Amino acid sequence: MVNLSIFMNYCLAQKKNKGFIQHQLRRSGAGFTLIEILVVMGVLSILFSIIVIVIDPAKQFGRANNAQRRSDIVAILNAIGAYTADNKGVLPTGITTTVATITDAVNGANICALLVPKYIPSLPTDPSLKTNDITACTNYNTGYTVVKDANNRVTLAAPNQENNEVISITR
Repeated sequence: MVNLSIFMNYCLAQKKNKGFIQHQLRRSGAGFTLIEILVVMGVLSILFSIIVIVIDPAKQFGRANNAQRRSDIVAILNAIGAYTADNKGVLPTGITTTVATITDAVNGANICALLVPKYIPSLPTDPSLKTNDITACTNYNTGYTVVKDANNRVTLAAPNQENNEVISITR
């Protein structure tokens, strides 16, 4: 019987210790209070707002689109230059002294069939149109404008530019 009473005393002591330990954990502040969590969330939201304002995603996308427009214009001008070189200085027939969009529409500069695929694999389109580059020269619109001056210098422009940039190249 001695062993049973020792065992019972041991169990009671463990039960008291367990309650004591749990009580101490609650009293010692082992967690975060609601106020602390709210303060941290407030600070993080302010930092996130500052970062978003500094980065300005819309402006970054606009810059990327404008870089694509510059690249597209250079590619089209290179194709026009190669066509002109192969044809003894004669520009493609769709380019006139009136500003026109490179398209197959009635008043457009229809130069696709003269350039694609011999001088350029496909005509690039303005990023704002959200269309694929043009390989079939029917029912197309690049979104870029072309005009020649009295000296046969060709100017290509992107009228849909973003961030108030002027995107125009003359050769």
